[in-house]
Amino acid sequence: MEAFFETVRSFTPLSPESRDAFAGILKKMEVPKGETLVTEHGVCNYIYFIESGLTRTYYLKDGKDITDWISLNGTFACSIVSFITRRPDIRIIETLEDCVLWAIHYDDIEQLFRQFHEIERFGRLLVNSGIVQMQQRFDELYFATAQDRYHTLMNNHPEIIQRVPLGMVASYLGITQETLSRIRRH
Repeated sequence: MEAFFETVRSFTPLSPESRDAFAGILKKMEVPKGETLVTEHGVCNYIYFIESGLTRTYYLKDGKDITDWISLNGTFACSIVSFITRRPDIRIIETLEDCVLWAIHYDDIEQLFRQFHEIERFGRLLVNSGIVQMQQRFDELYFATAQDRYHTLMNNHPEIIQRVPLGMVASYLGITQETLSRIRRH
């Protein structure tokens, strides 16, 4: 749980009261590799903080799975559109390793947002950070070359290359596995 609060503190400080309230809604989950946290066309009811392990968010298109996000330990996993709108989404979230997660239910966090300004501020800053990350990812996919995308991933998150199957890495980069193999050889 301490890793979760370190991450929260990187966004905003919490009073002892808001920290205690937050701790009261966190649900610890030990989830084995290969488990689905959010199903296709399901509603995402939780934000998951990843204490250890990693997850991927993907969707199915024309029989292929497309990885659009990889969440590492120390970060969050969530189908954000579904979580915010309370509507089903095409995205699936699965564990790629055994994970220790801290799950936060939508209803619980909404109640804390109303009760504690600091927690509401954290939620706003977390969403802002997610928007920036999504825009950077969008720009990278549309404006950077495949080689540049790979090198950015290697520089920023080499652990993804080491821990995620190459087919999923290729999908995340928006390239074929053959193209990824070619880039890695050079």
